[in-house]
Amino acid sequence: MNKNVNVVLVHGAWADGSCWSKVLLQLRDNGIKAAAAQIPLTSLQEDIAVVRRLLATHTEPTILVGHSYGGAVITGAATGLPQVKGLVYITAFGPDEGESLESLAKSGPPSPGTAAITPDDKGFLSIDRGKFREAFAADATADEAYVMAAVQRPLSFVSFAGKQGNPAWRTLPSHYLVCTDDKMIPPDAQRFMAKRMGAVVKTAPSSHAAFMAHSKEVTDIILLATQSTPS
Repeated sequence: MNKNVNVVLVHGAWADGSCWSKVLLQLRDNGIKAAAAQIPLTSLQEDIAVVRRLLATHTEPTILVGHSYGGAVITGAATGLPQVKGLVYITAFGPDEGESLESLAKSGPPSPGTAAITPDDKGFLSIDRGKFREAFAADATADEAYVMAAVQRPLSFVSFAGKQGNPAWRTLPSHYLVCTDDKMIPPDAQRFMAKRMGAVVKTAPSSHAAFMAHSKEVTDIILLATQSTPS
């Protein structure tokens, strides 16, 4: 691996930067510097801007990693930044230009986990706490899932409907971890997006919250991405 590479991790909906805690420690133990963004989940444009500000503080070669909705964020945030050398998608959306999470979700049958999503009267989407573990983190421990459900950050519908600009995966090498037990993003949809971007694909028998029970597989695919990054 290339230990001169920096890693920036971007969480998705119903999570925050602390969801990467196990991965951060494993990257540290492998000699890799990493940071996790805290995005507001208020709009795709605002979330991209937050990540780009964080990336501006990292001039060394950087691998950008996104989970779930965070995949759409890194797809936009990496565009035009020379320090970003590769993208890693962890059961994540990788929209093409003009697409949104909303349009991608409507392109196939709804996933089982969508039944747990509830809107409020302020334009935000949350996951019912009683259904959180089954829908989002089925292979996490009961305590882990309880905490994740309690601290979840809602996703704005504006973010869900935000249209992608020029996708960075068209010009950057990509890796994709397909999670075969995911109830939020169907595995077939994951494979479609990974194939379209020409990503190196690995799989894990994981729920949507791969960074919990399958943090090693998440770390391994990030380390694989660093191996092909020039110093």
